[in-house]
Amino acid sequence: NTMVISWITQSVSLQIAQSIVYIDNAKNLWKDLRDRFSKGDHFRMSDLLQEIHSIKQGERTISTYHTDLKILWEELEILRPIPACSCTVKCTYELVKTVRNYKEIEYVICFLKGLNDSYNTVRSQVLMMDLLPNINKVFSLVLQQERQVLGTLLQEANLVASITNNKPSFG
Repeated sequence: NTMVISWITQSVSLQIAQSIVYIDNAKNLWKDLRDRFSKGDHFRMSDLLQEIHSIKQGERTISTYHTDLKILWEELEILRPIPACSCTVKCTYELVKTVRNYKEIEYVICFLKGLNDSYNTVRSQVLMMDLLPNINKVFSLVLQQERQVLGTLLQEANLVASITNNKPSFG
C-alpha cells in the first residue's frame, strides 16, 4: 500500500501530489484520481478534432508533419479510447476491430488531405484504392516521393552551381 501510494504520488505533478497527500489508502487514491481525470474533456476533444481535420503540411517536412499529426491523434485517443468488448460470451462481432479500422481510415484521409499540392498524385493514387493502406504505409509512400523530389531539386541546384562556377569571366 505505502509503496503504491509513493509511486503514484511521485508520478503526478506537484500540484496534484499536494491535493492527494492526505489519502492513505492506495485504492482510495487511485479512485480519487480516476474520478477527477477520467472524464473526457469535451472542449479539448473539440479542439483536437478541429486541429486534426484542418492541419496542413505547410513548410514542414513529411516526417515532421506526420509526427505533429500523430501527436494530436494520440492525445485524442487518450480522451476517446476504443471501448473494450464486455460480452460475457466470446464476441463474434469484431466491433473493436471495425472501429479501429474506421479510425485508421480517418487518420489516413486527414494525413493525405493536409499534404501540400505537390503531393496531389500520390494523394489521388492512395484515395482511389478500394482498401486504403494503413497510415505507416501511406507515410512511407509519401516520404519516398518527398525524397525523390528533394533529390531532383538537389541535382538541379548542383547543376546550376556547376554552370555558374564554370562560366567564363569577362573582365
